[in-house]
Amino acid sequence: MVGNPDFLTGRGQDQAPEFQELESPEGELHLRFYVPSGGEFALPATGIREVLSKEPDRITAIPNASPLLLGTINIRGRVIWVSDLGQFLGDTAVLNTDRPEIPIIAVEDQDTMLGLAIDRIVGMDWLDIDQVQMPTNVPDSMAPFLRGEWVLDQESNQFLRLLDQVAILRSARWAA
Repeated sequence: MVGNPDFLTGRGQDQAPEFQELESPEGELHLRFYVPSGGEFALPATGIREVLSKEPDRITAIPNASPLLLGTINIRGRVIWVSDLGQFLGDTAVLNTDRPEIPIIAVEDQDTMLGLAIDRIVGMDWLDIDQVQMPTNVPDSMAPFLRGEWVLDQESNQFLRLLDQVAILRSARWAA
């Protein structure tokens, strides 16, 4: 067989240094974002179907629906509800819909999909799940939807709270 032996064995000496020193990330991949009140949250990447931005007029308001719901959107032929995640979690600050686009995180469990409208996205981050602690000073309205929190800065009381998207999707609050 004719060929480059380094290619066949995978032990090439001429590999670029950035490939030789690539380290595997620590922890699990999460999406970090803010709700209107300024609270920072994270969702596991595995529970997120899609992240998108929609113009406010592309969210169709539905009369007599729960005040937690902004309306519906169409994602590739599938109509899903969009909620104000901050309001759902008990925040008093209302999502600003008077802007060009609203970031929406589509979460899914089995055949149920829901859009969570948020204030802004921070980005994707590898977070160590072993560092998650029990949530502290959490409003009762939020507690059932948290898996825990990471302490970012103890002195300034900054926490990154880990949400449970399945608990959010299956909540009885949607029926209210």
